[in-house]
Amino acid sequence: MDEIETAIPANVDPNRLRVVLKDLGWQNVGGREGIYARYSPPQNAGSSQDASSVLIPLDQSAVDYPRLMHSALLQLAQRRDFWARSLYPRLALSASDEFRFRKDSSAPSGLISWRSGERLIESARRTLLAGAKYYLGPERHFVNRHGRFASRYLDRVMMGQSAPGSYIVTALAPPDDQVSLKPTADSLSSWDPGAIRLRTVNEAVAHAVGATVEALDHYRSSGSLAGFESGVTDGISYEMTNAILGIATNADEADITIEWDKASPPPTGVDSHFEFRATDVPTLTQAAIRLAEDQKTMQISVTGRVHLLAKKQAGGAGVFGLDSLQSAGPRKVRVRLADDEDYHEAIRAHEEDLAIQVSGRLEKEGNLSWLYDATVIRTLGPLDEYESSRRMRQEVSPDQIEMF
Repeated sequence: MDEIETAIPANVDPNRLRVVLKDLGWQNVGGREGIYARYSPPQNAGSSQDASSVLIPLDQSAVDYPRLMHSALLQLAQRRDFWARSLYPRLALSASDEFRFRKDSSAPSGLISWRSGERLIESARRTLLAGAKYYLGPERHFVNRHGRFASRYLDRVMMGQSAPGSYIVTALAPPDDQVSLKPTADSLSSWDPGAIRLRTVNEAVAHAVGATVEALDHYRSSGSLAGFESGVTDGISYEMTNAILGIATNADEADITIEWDKASPPPTGVDSHFEFRATDVPTLTQAAIRLAEDQKTMQISVTGRVHLLAKKQAGGAGVFGLDSLQSAGPRKVRVRLADDEDYHEAIRAHEEDLAIQVSGRLEKEGNLSWLYDATVIRTLGPLDEYESSRRMRQEVSPDQIEMF
């Protein structure tokens, strides 16, 4: 009981509690206007006298209001799983827009393999960062542009627990919180004329995800990637495409759902539910490569094995070697990354022995081939699978002259 008592938040607004309970499927089964309301969970909503119903006091000026509210919250907290996963995270924040990143999992309800869970969290993070960068202006490929602002935005976002069912990562972004446009602002404890509401950035994230989904729909009907090119002004970017690629990879079904906090008027003209399939992966991969390309230089894509990781400067993007697994093109390349976000992906590919696909500007320096301003498109499967498939291609005709 003491453990539950310490988890009861103070100063919970009764109207917000009612909104959250309603969102979670509870129903109002009685009460007196302005004095109290009685709520029952979904399975017991038909009876206002059911013992599991909870009385929510509404008159905050009443002498016994603090005691009654604490009693109501304590009663709700007895439902430990419901309280920990669903109710408490939303009450702990005064308000929040919720981004839910869901991925089907063959594991038991609410579980996912460790590696897949890591990748889903990473993809969710990249989605939020890409949308925040778009808020400051559209780009095909942001690289490190607007990175500090996007990081400050992410610092204002909380991560919730996975919900039951398919594995779900929840991001809670308080709409009335603020993020500074100025990189030198250390705190938002005082009024900051350069700060903006998080809700406006949350809307930019949703808009950019929606534009990417529209481009996917256009490709399904036309077979053309033109929708990704024309959608850059609406938030499509290499960063957003690559983030969604991570969500769709190895998923029969995946989606992003946004639940706007009802304390603020919901945005207009912005969708709140976006679905993806594993069949979208090839399209997203092609789009990511195209968006990462610099049209003025020779841009190539290489799939290979990572080695020789190096990061000479703190905060720098990093360099690594790549042994190509392709039959054409350079056998070995040195990769100088454009974005430090991608260095972590290269480390993961190295540690887990995964093949990795990289796109960049090819330049020759003596005997060395370099990929400059390079971008990690995606990590692929285990190296032995790609190496065996390459050997099979090479052994199809043993008399064939090797061209590269």
